[in-house]
Amino acid sequence: MQGRRTLDSPRMSTKGRRLDLLQGTLDLLILRTLLTGPAHGHAITKAIERSSDDVLQVEQGSLYPALHRLLKRGWIDFDHGISENNRRAKYYSLTRLGRKEFEKEAANWNRLSAAITQVVKLKEA
Repeated sequence: MQGRRTLDSPRMSTKGRRLDLLQGTLDLLILRTLLTGPAHGHAITKAIERSSDDVLQVEQGSLYPALHRLLKRGWIDFDHGISENNRRAKYYSLTRLGRKEFEKEAANWNRLSAAITQVVKLKEA
């Protein structure tokens, strides 16, 4: 399947390498970021980068479609505001439904990542 991806497959970079994410991973990262309060798109990107020690870098071409998808699902909402650069910006916030979805998906992610780690980790002989 290398070289093929679906149209809505989110893309991120990790230290110079581009990769496809599992469906829903970027959504989960955005929801987690908004747990701390409202943020505009650039701030969401920077928060994900900071919290991953700059390993994950969100591409704008993936961020904004994900934000629109989350808005459509009712998991986030937005208000207009003024950014740190004194520019008009959309400030996204988590809805009650989004918080419930985050809790459900975070539990699923923890289970999935633990299982994958168990399969791929090298065991000492």
